[in-house]
Amino acid sequence: MRARWGRCSARTLVQYVARLLHEERQLRGTPKGGRVLSPFWQAVMVLRWFRGEHDVPKLGRDHRVSRATAYRYIHEGIEVFAVQAPDLPEALERAQAEGLSHVILDGTLIPIDRCVEQAVSVKGKPIEAWYSGKAHQHAGNLQALSAPSGLPLWIGEVELGSVHDLTAARAHVLGALYAAAARGLPTLADSGYDGAGIGIHTPIKQPEGNQILSPDDRTYNRLLRALRCLGERGFALLKGRWRTLQHITVSPSRIGDIARAVLVLTHFEHNYLPAIR
Repeated sequence: MRARWGRCSARTLVQYVARLLHEERQLRGTPKGGRVLSPFWQAVMVLRWFRGEHDVPKLGRDHRVSRATAYRYIHEGIEVFAVQAPDLPEALERAQAEGLSHVILDGTLIPIDRCVEQAVSVKGKPIEAWYSGKAHQHAGNLQALSAPSGLPLWIGEVELGSVHDLTAARAHVLGALYAAAARGLPTLADSGYDGAGIGIHTPIKQPEGNQILSPDDRTYNRLLRALRCLGERGFALLKGRWRTLQHITVSPSRIGDIARAVLVLTHFEHNYLPAIR
């Protein structure tokens, strides 16, 4: 992969975002001077929000727009960026064309404010849909693919926090990964995806009782961990740079769009955008 891990300058990023916003205004037929903020200053405000400044009224005051306008500008930015994100077939096709040895499948929970929405568990009991028993918090479940280097390649739609990683993967990504494995691009994953199917390599579980893994199985697990560990930096890269993913305060249904928008910003910073988009 020819991605450069050094980030671009802040002004270069703002100019890229401003260009996308300007093109969106042209598509909508917005007259020149018809907005309070220029595309450049809208880009500055939206990027501040992605970097973790969640006090939207303050952002509005800083940029001399109303609270409602600030929210509208931010949500517009989310939509404009998210639509640029690669879909799953595109991401896998590019990974294979670039000769990647494998991709890494991983899931993460994005914390949210408490959201009282009921669902029924696999045992038939009523539960809070967005509550993750594993993490003991309300969150949304995101599935993603990363390159061996750790650069995120694709992010799926959000699932409820109560949904297991394997269930979410079956809904959004496993079918495409089977086809990719048949073409020579396998997937590495952690033990949470045990039983995912052919082409999805997970650690071999410890035998029951006092038995221990054979030397071959222990070696396999060590090699798998060594290959997978770098790729699992993907979510750390996204959350560390774009702190809005550390806690979402808007509707949890927007998590997928926000994450894909962050993916596009990350791809730009690491010179991984397609030549023509």
